[in-house]
Amino acid sequence: MVAFRGASADAVASLTERASGSATVAGDLFAVAAALRSEGALRRFATDSSLANEAKTGLVSELFSGKVDAATLDLLAVAVSSRWTRTRDLADGLEQVGVVAQVRSAGDDAGRLVDELFAVRRAVTDNGDLRSALSDPARSVADKTALVGSLLDGKALPATVALVNQALSGSYRTVSAALEDYEKTAADVHGQNVATVRVARPLADADQQRLAAALAAQYGRRVHLNVVVDAGVIGGLKVEIGDDVIDGTILSRLDAARRKIAG
Repeated sequence: MVAFRGASADAVASLTERASGSATVAGDLFAVAAALRSEGALRRFATDSSLANEAKTGLVSELFSGKVDAATLDLLAVAVSSRWTRTRDLADGLEQVGVVAQVRSAGDDAGRLVDELFAVRRAVTDNGDLRSALSDPARSVADKTALVGSLLDGKALPATVALVNQALSGSYRTVSAALEDYEKTAADVHGQNVATVRVARPLADADQQRLAAALAAQYGRRVHLNVVVDAGVIGGLKVEIGDDVIDGTILSRLDAARRKIAG
């Protein structure tokens, strides 16, 4: 997730608490974030702490009333009345709150949403043609959105499709980076961390449950497992969770033994 500091972190926390689980609100926030990124004068006006809040909320109402949901308009009024550490944080913050709203719109399907985002990210990473098509600056966003629709419509949650489409907006370095961030946000909204587990062969359900329970005990919160079968793993497993790597593969143990002998 985007790391906000100081006043921006407080503003995003306040907006997140207020955001409902509405796909409409999510779409509105994504659109407003895009408008703020493209209109420097608007962005500077909306984050100018020397201006009266009434002036900023008045402009927001004038620009967006009738164009976005009433709940979105309320969030925007809170957003422009808040203090922001950096001017760009307003657009980034609204996008992140939009992701939260989209995740909440999935309701009880949160686990499936994380799985689907991970599956799409893996597909983009592993398929060079797809990765090139989605990152090609010569292709329009509409064309890329149509491609996503042909791949996912009827096969994935509406929230998944919406978030994959948002990943095409270019606000992140790559589509894969955006999807990874959205995965973490989706898990975090429901009080979970995300762990990528690399194994030589599929894990049985019982083994996944034991591993998830062990990681939850270690990290103090539930852990959603993304299991990757990797032929490069020779026995054992490798777990990546946040910045931590727990390498229990046979190959890593052999390397450790070699270093110990050599040292």
